[in-house]
Order: sequence, then C-alpha cells, then structure tokens
Amino acid sequence: MDKVIITPILRGAYMEVLGGPVILLTESDERLDLPELKIDLKGVDFPEIYGSEVRAGEADIAEKISGALNGLKIGNDSLPAGLRISGIGSFYAGADWNAADDARKGTVERIAAIPAAGRGESVKGRIALVTGGAQGFGAEIARGLAGAGAFVIVADINAEGAKIFADELNTGGARRALSVAVDVSKEESVKAMADTIVGEVGGMDLLVSNAGVLRAGSVLELSASDFEFVTKINYSAFFLVVKQISPIMIRQRAAAPSATWDIIQINSKSGLEGSNKNGAYAGGKFGGIGLVQSFAMELVEYGIKVNAICPGNFFDGPLWSDPDRGLFVQYLNTGKVPGAKSIGDVKKFYENKVPMGRGCEGEDVLKAILYCVDQAYETGQAVPVTGGQVMLK
Repeated sequence: MDKVIITPILRGAYMEVLGGPVILLTESDERLDLPELKIDLKGVDFPEIYGSEVRAGEADIAEKISGALNGLKIGNDSLPAGLRISGIGSFYAGADWNAADDARKGTVERIAAIPAAGRGESVKGRIALVTGGAQGFGAEIARGLAGAGAFVIVADINAEGAKIFADELNTGGARRALSVAVDVSKEESVKAMADTIVGEVGGMDLLVSNAGVLRAGSVLELSASDFEFVTKINYSAFFLVVKQISPIMIRQRAAAPSATWDIIQINSKSGLEGSNKNGAYAGGKFGGIGLVQSFAMELVEYGIKVNAICPGNFFDGPLWSDPDRGLFVQYLNTGKVPGAKSIGDVKKFYENKVPMGRGCEGEDVLKAILYCVDQAYETGQAVPVTGGQVMLK
C-alpha cells in the first residue's frame, strides 16, 4: 500500500477525533515501542487513474483506519502521538510541527483534543501551500499565513530562493515553513511536489495557487511562444496543481467528513475585464475563473471550497518593478501608456486609475484569503481586491 495514500487518510482520522488540523510526520522504519494501528490492507489495489474505484477503495481504508484509531483513544479526546502501521512505517502527530517532532523524539506520548479556532484564527494549525511563494505576492501571502498560525509550504521554481525564504519564516524557534521546488507547468514536477508534502507533513488544508507570469504585447506583435508560455503558467498550471493536490484533500475527507478544505487561485483584476495589449495574460486569467467555478461545482461534494481572488496591481513587487523585465519597463517599451516617457510616468498613470490612489498590497490579499477560508458558505466566487478600480456588476 502506498504511503502517499495512507498518510492523508490517517491525518484525516486524527483530525476527526481531535477536532482540528494536525501535522503528521512519517518515517519508513517501524518503531516497535509505538502502539500498532491494526488494519488489514491485503487485497487493496488502487488503479493508476484517480476515479470512482479509487475513491471507493479509499473510503474502505478510511473506515478501517478510523475504527482502529478510535480503539486507541483514552477517554473522548486523547490519541497516541506516535503509532506504527505494519508494512507502512511510523507516524507522529502534533498540533504543530514542533509538537509532532517532540512525538518523534519520544518526549510526547499522547495528543489531546485541539481547541476550536477562534475568531480570526481560520488558518491556525492548517497546512497551506503557496505556489510561486518565494517572492512578490506569493512571499507576502506566505508570510501572512505563517503569521496567522499556518504551516506554510513555500513552493517555487526558484528552489534556492524558496529555501532562503522558508528559513527566514522559521527563525525564532518554531518551525512554520517548508520549501519545495516545483515547475508548475510540468505535471511530473507538480506530482513530485504533492508527494513530498504528504511525506513531510502528512497532508494539505489550503492551496493558494499563486504562481504566474506576464508577457505584455499587442495581438499584432506578441509571439505565439510568448502567448503559450503565459497560458501554460497562468491557466494550465492551475489545472495541474488542483489535479494533484485535491486527491490529498479527498483522502483526508474520507476519514474527516466534518472538515472542509480550501483551494484559492490568485487571479487578477484582468480576469474580470479585458486588458489592452495584454491579451495573453487577461485571457488566461478569464479562463482561470472558469476553472474555479467548474472545480467548485465538482469538488464541493468532498468539502472542498474553490474561490479566486482578483488583486489589483502590486506595484512594489518584481512583476511591476523589476528594472529589466518588470511591467513598468514592458509597458513603457511597448507604448501601452500614451505619452509616457519614463517609468515614473507609467506608474503614475496606473496609480491614477485606482480610486483609493495606491496599488494592492500583500496584506489586502491576505485578508481576502482569510475571508474565503473563514466563510463556510462561499464557493466558486471571484473576489475583487482592487481599491475600487474594478467593481462587480
């Protein structure tokens, strides 16, 4: 039996009993000093394609795991912090990474019920993945989620930058982040990322699909290769990430039917209205909202909410301000802003478009993410965070 399948189901079973999210560390070795979770895994075979037969098999395994785990309870709310499954390995649970690591070290033997999250604590203890998380909006989002109590997976094609940023988030004694290298345009890379996350922390509660690129240009001049590159990252990659991450949430849900999970695409105001000489970007973002609505309809039966956040322009980030490839430079060079003679002219032009007089900031987007997670009765929405520049009709 594949540990990638068993681990999220076991994590869901812990969550259902304890009433809140846990970190679940794993080891291949079976420690004989740990209590054994006795389940019969013989004859369970999952097909390659994730379909109805797979989900039926996972539901059967979830029932076995949940029953066996309940048999290890003391009272109503105490479970072993460490246990082993024959032929699979050892597992260590905690309300955060440090507590799970204490269980692995043998200094904690049991884990008690997790207090319910209070107001403003919707992501506390949750495992959150942020793609494109090493810089720009992604880094701001990851930092904010870590500050709100989430354990953050910083995923980026820039492996070194992701590691440096995750190490920064981990300063101060408590481990709050993990870095993972990923090319979101390649399915094998995205699957490897998903498997790594399950192996490192046990599962996933919140996916923030943030990775994105932009190549500005007129439809009369933009190359087909640039159009395809933008579409691959901004549109197709969202499909790939959801395809590989949602099964983890579904497996957890099989053992935790009372829990919910969240997928949030960081879209753009350009997903709500067209963008002059920027059709590749706007087209991919429009398509992204179509995927959000479609995925929301399909995944709601598994307790997965899917929403989009549509920020306005993040002028201080590298997407806009990079001196060589930033949008200010691109828009100046392509003549998108009539009469602009400098980067300062381009920036002022775009600031004047915003009723609130400034660009969007990371904290603005973070608040929208927390709203989407906290709001139990909302899915398939595209939430504008534009300072009034784009208003829903």
